[in-house]
Parts: sequence; structure tokens; C-alpha cells
Amino acid sequence: MAFPPNFLDDIRTRLPVSSGVGRRVRLIKRGREYVGLSPFSNEKTPSFTVNDEKGFYHCFSTQEHGDIFSFLMKTQNLSFVEAVERLAEEAGLEMPRATPQEAAEAARETKLREAAEAGCSFFEQMLHAPDGSHALEYLRNRGLSDATIKRFRLGYAPNGNQLKTKLTARGVKEDLLLDVRLVSPGKEGRESFDFFRDRVMFPILDMRGRPVAFGGRVMGEGEPKYLNSPDTPLFHKGQMLYNFSLARAAAGDKREVIVAEGYMDVIGLSQAGFTHAVAPLGTAMTEGQLAILWRLAPEPILCFDGDRAGRAAALRAAERALPLLKPGLSLRFAMMPAGKDPDDICRREGAEAMQAVLAAAVPLSEVVWQQLLAQNPADTPERRAGLERAAQAKAGVIGDESVQAQYRQHFRNRLFELFRAPRAASGGQGGGFAGGKGRGFRPGPGQKGATPGRFAGFPPPRASGDPDNARKVRERILLATLLTHPDIFDHVEERLGRLDFADSRLDLLRQTALIHVAQDPELDFGGLQAHLANTGFAAELETLLNSTTYVHAGFARPTAPKEQAISGWDHTFALCQRADLEADLKRAELELAENPSEHALAVFEALQRQVRPPGDEDSDEL
Repeated sequence: MAFPPNFLDDIRTRLPVSSGVGRRVRLIKRGREYVGLSPFSNEKTPSFTVNDEKGFYHCFSTQEHGDIFSFLMKTQNLSFVEAVERLAEEAGLEMPRATPQEAAEAARETKLREAAEAGCSFFEQMLHAPDGSHALEYLRNRGLSDATIKRFRLGYAPNGNQLKTKLTARGVKEDLLLDVRLVSPGKEGRESFDFFRDRVMFPILDMRGRPVAFGGRVMGEGEPKYLNSPDTPLFHKGQMLYNFSLARAAAGDKREVIVAEGYMDVIGLSQAGFTHAVAPLGTAMTEGQLAILWRLAPEPILCFDGDRAGRAAALRAAERALPLLKPGLSLRFAMMPAGKDPDDICRREGAEAMQAVLAAAVPLSEVVWQQLLAQNPADTPERRAGLERAAQAKAGVIGDESVQAQYRQHFRNRLFELFRAPRAASGGQGGGFAGGKGRGFRPGPGQKGATPGRFAGFPPPRASGDPDNARKVRERILLATLLTHPDIFDHVEERLGRLDFADSRLDLLRQTALIHVAQDPELDFGGLQAHLANTGFAAELETLLNSTTYVHAGFARPTAPKEQAISGWDHTFALCQRADLEADLKRAELELAENPSEHALAVFEALQRQVRPPGDEDSDEL
């Protein structure tokens, strides 16, 4: 009996090899694999391995090798059909029925795959034909090498009905092209026509690396920017991931998978060395896609743009994942600097910059906690009770009891840290949230036990001649100005979002403030300050919003006019950028001295042109 390939793939997706082998062999986890005594020989030293990511077992003593189906066949003397039946029942799948109709459908599926392959080959050929020269130039201008273009089978869909004309002339039937949506049916009795026209083409491959659908991108103006195949008999976008077939091995080796938002992000990441990157196909993350990701790695890293849309997408993914969590299986979230995506970072800043973004990824639990804080202010006893109830309700959606219990405890710990009375510097109990004081607050000037100018959280500023300290002062001023003037959020959001603050606690305050203002644009200074104080930042606010900051920047005072705050913020940000450029220029100068190449000279001269000429000094530089 012939089974549909998708049916067998579904069984493999639902049942890791170790689940079948583990009933007969005692397996021990060792790194990325399981090891045990071979069921095919009488041995005392383990030589039998199972790799779930790659979907096989291997016995080094007998050289037996196979997947979950062959293991049952060899160890339980089953036929292939019997092994499939037993595993399908375990996976909760209904066996396909061997009827003449189903046999015809299997034959039809083979023809559809041949049509999709013919379309993919046609697009590849057209990319290197005269009609596709501008498409090839576009891809090369995006930084893609010929090897990358070939690896991802990128192509070009020409204008007119060239695909339909050429493929039908080669014997591909029009109804097959219609079914895989390479051709669209004509309306009101008109002829059918090519679905994709004048677009760069991204083939979508199934788990076995066969083309089943396509995405097409315009190269100039035009809508939609991306045109994607609809669902077809071969393609169900909610059950697939772009680049899965190419990323599977690398993800298994690294025990890590990166989830980007689009085709170019995945391709840019892959070319930069992150070959374990995939993307959903124009949809929010689905349960089926999460199941596939967790087969590749226990904690996939989801990369989202750092703008409002990216934050909203991260929250949607978190909500979708919570009910599905299992012990050891979760998500991490890496937020891109505002205005940048993984492709931008890889091309313009390099793999190290992208690796730094990935290394800063936060766990799912932190994303959920920050969402709870943003949606549930805790500045009164009643509101604190509301936050506590919301946290426990959020944990309650998790299906697995053990993970749910861990989340409940995690939220209780966070609530305790948030609500507990702050300790004064002497070790006694402080006075709660009154006056904006919070955990870690130390007495201010004139109070008992005070050290003039000293507060927990940030050290007092040193001389402005210290470049590192000058940078920290500017960062404080930029953040303080947003806190005292939340109505400048739209003006500063993107630039403040992409800064990398030197102080990690200050950086967390920046991120939290941006989330609060984005979710409630009507927040004023007092409301924002109360939100932040009651989410654990009271001490930082106490040291940030005081005369030490205002003496450097009067425009950051709450009483300063909005126009003055914007002008001062812009000037301070420009100084930060110039300082960064000057540091880059010094590094480029050293590189040029050590490696006097044309490239090093070009970089040095480009940076030199961007840095302000000598003599053009600002008297009020911070």
C-alpha cells in the first residue's frame, strides 16, 4: 500500500524516534543525542545512538540505521504497513484508506509536484535570461552572492503569460498549473493568466526540499509588496516554515533555531552564517509551526522588529505559545533595534552585531510578565490585587500542569519582589511606594543617613572629560526627557529604541518606558512615573529625575516647553551619534595603520567626512 508522503511526515513530526526506541531500549541523554545498548547485538558498552533532530537511529556495532518505521519493523517483525498503522494510532492519526479514489489522488499529487518543480525551474532560468537581468541586479544589490541565489533557488517571474505558454508547450497541463496557483483562472470567461508577474521569486520548499509554493516580491513601487501562493493541495501555510528543509540539519547541530519575519531576513541570516533560520509564511505563528520549531530546538529565538508592530507580534506569539508549553520547551524573544531587521544588521553591521542581538534574547516568561505590568497598574492595593489575579489567570492557560505550577510560582516571586517594603540603607524597613520611593532607595540630601548626592541605582556623574561617563550622562538625559515629556514619544521612539545603553538597569527602564507609552499614548508625566515606580523602578526614577540631571539639561525638567524638550533631545542624541562616530574613526585609523588597504582607507575617509571638522565646537556640549 502506498501512503501519501504528507501522512508519513505527519507521523514523523508527532513522534520523535526516541519515543519508539525508548520502549525497548533504555536511553540516556548525552548532548544532542540519546545513547543505549544496542537491541541488535549482545553488548555491554553502549554503541546505539538516537538523534531526534535528524530523525534516525544508528548502531555502531551492527551498522543498523533507520527511522522510527524501520525500528519497529526490525525489532517487532512488522511489515511496513503494520508499523505505519501502529504509529498512526499512537500519533492520533486516521489511516488513509486504500481506495481507487485515493490512489488517483496520490497520482494527482505526484503530477502537481512535477508542475511546481517545473515552475521553480522556469523562474530560475528566467532570472539569468535577458528579461530577468534587472531582477538579478536587484538581488545582488541586496548583497546576495550567486551561491546564495542558487542555494535558495531564487528566480524571476517575467511579465505576460510566459510561464503558462512555455510550460504548457512542454506538456504540463494547464489544470495542474491552476491547482498549484502558478496560473490564475480568468474571470468572466477570459483566459487564465500567470499568477506572478515581474517579481523576484522565492520558492517555498516542503520538509523534503521540494517546491510546493512561491512568494513573489516587487522590485520597485507596487502593491502588494509580497504576493504569496494561497493554500493548495500541496501547500498549507500554517503547517510549514520557510527554509525548514535547509535549516533542519544546522538547527539540530546547534540545538537552536532562529525565527525571522520574512524571506530576505532568513536568506540574509543564512548568508551571514546563521543557517538555522526559518520564517512563518505571512501568518501569525500557528500551533503547527510551533510544534515543528520545538522539534528543532527546545527554545526557538523569535526575532521581531523593535517597532510597535514588532512588539505586538511578539505578544501574539507569546499568547499562542503559552497553552502549548511543555517541560523544557519554551521560546525566547530578540527584539531588533527600531527601524532595523535581521537582514539589515547582517549586511551593514555584520554577524557579530546580529549575534549580540540574539544573545540578548529574553525568555517567554519575561515577555509575559512585562505585558502583565503594562496592562495592570499596581499603584493602589486594589490594583495590586488585580495584577496578582491577572498573573495567576495568565498562568492558568498553560495546559501542562508542571509548567503551569512553575509559572504560578514565578509570578508569585515577581509579585513579592514588586510589592515588598523597600529596605533602607541601614537595613531597616522603608516606607513603601509613597513619594515614588521603591526598592533600593537611599535617603536623599537632608534626610537621616544621607550621603550628599548619593542614591542607589546610578553613581553620581564624574567630570565630563571622561568619555564613558559623558555617554552615560547623555543616555540619562535622553531617557529623563522622555519620562518628563511622554508626548514626544512619536518623535523619539525609533532613535531611543535602537540605542544600546551602557547601564543594563537603565536599559531595562528604557524598554519598559517605551512599552508603557506605546500602549497608552495618553500617559502624562505623573501617570508614567507611577507606572514605572510600581513596576520596580522607583529607585532608578529617584536618581534619574533630580537636579543632578536637570543641571546638565534644563530642557528635561517637567516644566520645560515641549518644543524645548524636543530640541534638547535632538541635540543630545546628535552628540551621542557623533561620539560613536569619533570612536569608530579612531578604530578605523588604527586599522588603516596596521592594514593600509584600499578598503581600510575608504572606511577611514568615509568616517572622517561624517565627523564634524575641527574647530566647529559646541560650547554647551555635554
